[in-house]
Amino acid sequence: MQVYKKILVTMDCSPVDNVIIDHISLLAKQNDAEVFLFHVIHAHTLDQKRALGEKAEKDLEAHRGRLQKEGVKAHTLFRTGEPESEVLAEIKENGYDLVAMATHGHHFLGDILFGSVSDKLKHSINIPLLLIRAH
Repeated sequence: MQVYKKILVTMDCSPVDNVIIDHISLLAKQNDAEVFLFHVIHAHTLDQKRALGEKAEKDLEAHRGRLQKEGVKAHTLFRTGEPESEVLAEIKENGYDLVAMATHGHHFLGDILFGSVSDKLKHSINIPLLLIRAH
């Protein structure tokens, strides 16, 4: 039985991404699901946008390649803007069954200072949200 068909994995192009990829690889294979690796480029200048975009493309392509070698159909997606609103827009527009992300494990003060995409998602979406805390 296929529980998830279309999984959105939000990526921040940091080492914590490896934690979610390990888990999603197994989950996608069990469900014969497609995986969409998604990153929001949050930049304040054109040079920053270009540099962050190049890094994100390289990182996501590496994860996509790994997933495909493991037999998972994977895609990469990018948007530019505010992470919370762009993730919500992607979910609303494309009918995912599951959203997955690794968390940094900020505590209360970190959430106030840096915001929390995961906190916004858990209060805004009507599909399952899988959060895996990085080590």
